[in-house]
Amino acid sequence: MAAEARGCPVIVRLMGEGQLDVAADDLSALNTLDAELEKAIEADDETAFRAALHALLGCVRKVGRPLPADSLAPSELILPPADAHIDEVRSMLGDEGLIPD
Repeated sequence: MAAEARGCPVIVRLMGEGQLDVAADDLSALNTLDAELEKAIEADDETAFRAALHALLGCVRKVGRPLPADSLAPSELILPPADAHIDEVRSMLGDEGLIPD
């Protein structure tokens, strides 16, 4: 069962930055941005990809509550760094994008 359906917060790791606790209520906005990222990758549109990736990461930073650096909580979602190459992110995509519904 997805964390969103349970109403539980989700721990998101931003590679190279750390972990953030994201409320389940914020996952739909992240899913929307994730869909835009997927479209850009499918179109092999570097400009749209870069904008979508930065928007997704920015939203996580905005809505997420940073966890302490020494936190040992497992990450439920792992997002690439802002400087990731389109091919790196393409290889990270699952059937439901980076953020499953």
